Amino acid sequence: MIKKRIDRRRFMIRSAQAVGLMLLAGCDKLSRSEWFPGILGSAEGLTRRVQRLITPRKAMAREYTEADRSAVFPTNGNIDPNNPDYQVLAKNNFADWKLTVSGLVERPAEFSLSELRRLPSRTQITRHDCVEGWSAIAKWKGVPLSELLNRVRPLPSARYVVFHCADPDESGQNYYESIDFDDAYHPQTLLAYAINDQVLPIAHGAPIRLRLERQLGYKMAKYIMRIELVDNLVAIGGGNGGYWEDQGYEWYAGI
Repeated sequence: MIKKRIDRRRFMIRSAQAVGLMLLAGCDKLSRSEWFPGILGSAEGLTRRVQRLITPRKAMAREYTEADRSAVFPTNGNIDPNNPDYQVLAKNNFADWKLTVSGLVERPAEFSLSELRRLPSRTQITRHDCVEGWSAIAKWKGVPLSELLNRVRPLPSARYVVFHCADPDESGQNYYESIDFDDAYHPQTLLAYAINDQVLPIAHGAPIRLRLERQLGYKMAKYIMRIELVDNLVAIGGGNGGYWEDQGYEWYAGI
């Protein structure tokens, strides 16, 4: 009986991995097809259900030692937002930057970078897995997202946390991303302001970026300007929960 349970669990894990690989392979071309979004939605639901089944809600991503840190941590996505307002803030080392947290909360609030740095922090050495196929290990320091949520007090109707960012694409649409409360309150979910004991540089998402260690790199929004709590994602961007999700990527990119 024990052997059967183990074999069943192994089968489910491999099935989920296979689904993920099929979705990631050739995703750029697939995202432009007419039939892919429907397949993606159903497959994403299966992947998410299997992931939740085999992984405890509070499961921690593996953390590494200082000796495991990669010699180089590649940049991903935009490395210098073409946004005049952002560039003004960057010239002053983000001294005038403020993070707005609003939406379905009891106490909307703003936090300067110095205020965030004074909040309880967490340091973790974790591996970043990119959808492009590379991985790297780095040390991150930041404020747990749960610290901010505890201060603004989400309303009972709030279901998602949306990150609005400063980096626009060629059409002028700014990057955005979202997560649910399971991930928002996870202890390894950080608003990181430092990498490898250094102030987070612009190329890596300054002044703060999301670290969501149990999901793929495209979920980890950079250049965060505003956080909004909502009850659904329909009216934001393309309505799929994130910039890349609007192009056909999975909303839940668990690893």
